[in-house]
Amino acid sequence: MESKNVTLRVNSELYDKYREFCKKKGLLMSRQVEIMMEEQLKGGRENVK
Repeated sequence: MESKNVTLRVNSELYDKYREFCKKKGLLMSRQVEIMMEEQLKGGRENVK
């Protein structure tokens, strides 16, 4: 599957906290966003605003 670079605008404090969270857990932040997107498309989180 081909990858695509994207630019997102997010709260800097939130970004820094989530980056640290992922680092401590050994996670790739980009993969976590990708998983969230997949779950929303499956209908698993329809009420997310």
